[in-house]
Amino acid sequence: MSDIAFVHSFVQRVTQNVSQVILGKEDAIQKTLLALLCEGHLLIEDVPGLGKTMLARSIARSIGCTFNRIQFTPDMLPSDVTGVSVYNQKSQEFEFRPGPIFAQIVLADEINRATPKTQAALLESMEERQVTIDGVTYPMQRPFLVLATQNPIEYEGTFPLPEAQVDRFIMRIHLGYPDRPHEIAILDSQRDHHPIQDLEQVVGREDLLQAQEAVKQVYVDDRIKEYIVAITQATRQHPDVYLGASPRGSLALYKTARALAAAQNRAFVLPDDIKALAVATLAHRIIVSPSARIKNISSDVILREIMESVPVPGTRVTPVA
Repeated sequence: MSDIAFVHSFVQRVTQNVSQVILGKEDAIQKTLLALLCEGHLLIEDVPGLGKTMLARSIARSIGCTFNRIQFTPDMLPSDVTGVSVYNQKSQEFEFRPGPIFAQIVLADEINRATPKTQAALLESMEERQVTIDGVTYPMQRPFLVLATQNPIEYEGTFPLPEAQVDRFIMRIHLGYPDRPHEIAILDSQRDHHPIQDLEQVVGREDLLQAQEAVKQVYVDDRIKEYIVAITQATRQHPDVYLGASPRGSLALYKTARALAAAQNRAFVLPDDIKALAVATLAHRIIVSPSARIKNISSDVILREIMESVPVPGTRVTPVA
């Protein structure tokens, strides 16, 4: 089996397994796996009760990774996330007790209910894959995924995420309400017990690491790279945008497009891959201008408008000798 075929098989197996718990949300499951394959982090923004926590638990169980859940609250301190040094009277030395951030898949539940100071405790671990406490640096295990959930910012008792932290999430997705047949199926599936109790591991940690390396072999043509940069730069020049996407946004779109191509058993990226992921990778990085916000113009709408205006790269014509 080729490396690309291995990634395709990996995504198929995990998606089918997680779909036993998260019904009718194959697209959200796949995008979560794309973030995992790119060694990125995912932000899920939606109202409570749609299965955000179950999604994280199901993927962790399917892959066999360690899993921790952090429930963010307004009174939480940074040390509650990263850990703390405790004095041992026997050894007369300080011992480090790691916090819940030290897991391979971390669910940061309702992250926007914590204060900005506590939210900032995640920045180093998300970007540098390490945590520094009392001058000592502790590396994170591989793989490492922060799957953060947040309620819409108009809900009471929430703190908007700082732009620096939002920019560190490779994608933002929405689960949305299930349709009627799937909601009835949810009722039937939980008649006796929760289906996650029956969920088994279908791949291993080494399989994930192999898939992450295989994704890096996907070819991206120069015209596709120009297309990515053109979209990102268009967000900085749009009249309804106060602050456009950063170069980290271009890199996120580049990485996730390669992962999507491999997941679909292709060794090359198509313009359709860019179109499919542009909103998920760039919309949360855009700050809409106050005048556009008054008109209820969202970053998603702006990006779709940009996608219609930026020319799609065509095929290269080889000159005849």
